[in-house]
Amino acid sequence: MDLGHTPGLGAPCLKCKEKCAGFELHFWRKICRNCKCGQEDHDILLSNDEDQKVGRLFEHTEYTNIITKLKSEGMPLFKYNVMAMTDPCTAKNTLFNTGSYEWAPPVQKQELASNYMPMEKLSLSGSWATQYLKKQLSKQLPAHDQDPSKCHELSPNEVREMEQFIKKYKDEALGVGAMKYVSEVNDQGDEVQNPARVRNTTSALSSKDKSTEPKKTQYSCYTCKQPMKEGDTAIYAERAGYNKLWHPSCFICCTCGELLVHMIYFWKNGKLYCGRHYCDSEKPRCAGCDELIFSKEYTQAENQNWHLKHFSCFDCDKILAGKIYVMVNDKAVCKPCYMKNHAVKCQECQSVIDPELQRVTINNFSWHASAECFLCSCCKKCLFGQKFMPVNGLVFCSMECKKMMS
Repeated sequence: MDLGHTPGLGAPCLKCKEKCAGFELHFWRKICRNCKCGQEDHDILLSNDEDQKVGRLFEHTEYTNIITKLKSEGMPLFKYNVMAMTDPCTAKNTLFNTGSYEWAPPVQKQELASNYMPMEKLSLSGSWATQYLKKQLSKQLPAHDQDPSKCHELSPNEVREMEQFIKKYKDEALGVGAMKYVSEVNDQGDEVQNPARVRNTTSALSSKDKSTEPKKTQYSCYTCKQPMKEGDTAIYAERAGYNKLWHPSCFICCTCGELLVHMIYFWKNGKLYCGRHYCDSEKPRCAGCDELIFSKEYTQAENQNWHLKHFSCFDCDKILAGKIYVMVNDKAVCKPCYMKNHAVKCQECQSVIDPELQRVTINNFSWHASAECFLCSCCKKCLFGQKFMPVNGLVFCSMECKKMMS
C-alpha cells in the first residue's frame, strides 16, 4: 500500500493548532509532517473507520456472526445514534442520559448498558471522550497490526509471516468481553461453566439441619480481587473461561492499565492485553514506524527496536547508523539537525553548544563548561570550583556583584 503523504485533508492538529496547517501524513512514520503529532490528534477519522477497523479485526473468527447478529438486531455496538434508556426506578418509559454515545456495550438488557455507560471515559459524543475513544482505538488496535497492506514495504516473506501471525492471534487470543449480571451466569446452559467462586470453608456446624444448608457462593474480581455479589454487573472473557469475572472498571490491559476499548481483549498466560501490548509481547515493534518487525535483521538502540532503515533522524530522516545523534524528547536527532533546531545557547558567548562538549545548566540556562564562559556576570571571575549565585540566567560570585548588577 502506498503510504505517501495525504495533503488537503484540512484537519488542524488538536494539540498544536497554531503551528499545524493541516494533516499531511509522513510516508512511513504515521505522523503529521507538519507538526509531528499522530493522525488521531487531527480528528480525521471518517465516520465508518471504527466499524471498518473492528470488522477487519474479527474477519474469519467465531465473532463474525455474533457481530452481524448484534448489528441486525439494532443493539448498540461500535458507532451509534441516540441511545434511549428507561429509568429503572420507575415503571414508566422515562428517558434519561439520552444522547449520542460514542460507544455502548453490545448487550440486550439496557440496564446493563446504563450501569456501564456512566463511566467517566465512555461519555456522550461531542465531549472530550470522543477524542479519548478515537485515540484509544488507534493506540490499542493499530490497523498496521491487523492488515499487511497498512504496512510499509513488507517483503513477500514478511507478508506471509504477518498473515500467519494474525491468524494465530485470532485463533488463540482474540476475544470480546461479555457483560452479564453475576447472578445470570448459572442460567446460560451449556454456554457457561461454573462461575467464579470460593466456597465457604468454615468448620462444619453441629446442627444436622444447618449442616445440610447449601454453601454460599462467593465471587471476586479477577483483577482487583475484591468481592462481587449476585446482581452486580460483571464482564466475562470466554478465552479466560467462565470461572473468571471482572468489574467493568477492572477489565483493563495488564500492561498499560487502560480500559479495553469496545471490550476487545487478547488473552495470554492468564492476563488480559489490549491488541497493541499483546502484539508487543509476541514481536518486536519498530520505534520509528510503529509496525511489528517481521524481518530477521533489525537493530536495537536506546532500549528500543528499529527496522534497519528506520533508525533515522526524526527531523530529516537520514539514517543514523554509525553517526552521532542526540536524543531530544525521546527522539533520535542527527547532530546537524540538533545544532540547527534544538541546541541551547551559551548565556555568556551566545553561541550554540555542541552536544559533544560539556556544559553547565542551571534552571534551563546553559553555559559552555569552560573558563572562558562560566564566569561571574559582573566581574568575569571564573566560577569553576567556586560558590556562585544564579539569578535569572546570570551567575554571580558574591552578593556585592549581584547588587552591582541589580
